[in-house]
Amino acid sequence: MSEQPNTQRKPNSISSSVEVAADPATTFKVFTEEVNCWWLQGPINFHDSTRAYEMRIEPGLGGRVLEVYDLDTGEGHELATITHWEPGARLAWKSLIDDVDTEVTFEAIASGTLVTVVATIKGEDRGGSAWVGMTPTWLARWFERREHEAHTPLQMAKLALVVHYADPIAAAHWLQDVFGFSAASPIPEAFTDHTWIEFHVGNVSLILFAGTAGHEGVTHTPWVFVDDLDAQYGHVTVRGAEIVEEPTHHGARWFTAKDLGGHQWTFAQASPRM
Repeated sequence: MSEQPNTQRKPNSISSSVEVAADPATTFKVFTEEVNCWWLQGPINFHDSTRAYEMRIEPGLGGRVLEVYDLDTGEGHELATITHWEPGARLAWKSLIDDVDTEVTFEAIASGTLVTVVATIKGEDRGGSAWVGMTPTWLARWFERREHEAHTPLQMAKLALVVHYADPIAAAHWLQDVFGFSAASPIPEAFTDHTWIEFHVGNVSLILFAGTAGHEGVTHTPWVFVDDLDAQYGHVTVRGAEIVEEPTHHGARWFTAKDLGGHQWTFAQASPRM
């Protein structure tokens, strides 16, 4: 399998491609029916990771792409509506959360199938284009593992580690090249206030943040995922711990407090599968 870099198809579109060692019919089936296995579990890989059990693509024209919050009913956050369903050839959907249309094509090649994802951004992009960035890495890894692993989502541990770097992008490449850690998603070219880079070491998240702004002297921050964040916040505040960051929600929901030695700890709401 090999990944091909993102290319610009036209001013308002972005795309990516990946080769997988399977025929188009099988690849289409894996892409749609096993999306919950290859779409990576993690604190910010869902719009609301505190409630999401899985990602799901419903079959057929008019089906939904959604984060499932209730396994009994199959209901949750509807992300898109299927606008084209041609098994083994083409899949397309229209976003319900922003102004992004997505098309996935499956082309037979000598080594198997070339999967190409194109996101047409018509206006606001609130994550609808994420499939372009994530599909090459996550789908390729799943094809490498699916023959010898259970077809269930990776259950992440309830302890993660955040490491602060002045240049997190350079640090991420170093950790990948020298230590052999696998980035959970493509390493970005630029960093913003809401960007982090996540590695998975087994089922433990190693998260890179930029610098130490607002965290004077802090280089490492343990993240502890708890079943009831509000109860944990109440417990911590009643006992007088200094709150560094009040509860906030960006994919995951968390708050940060100092311990008696001045060390910072972040507590986050666990996902249902943790």
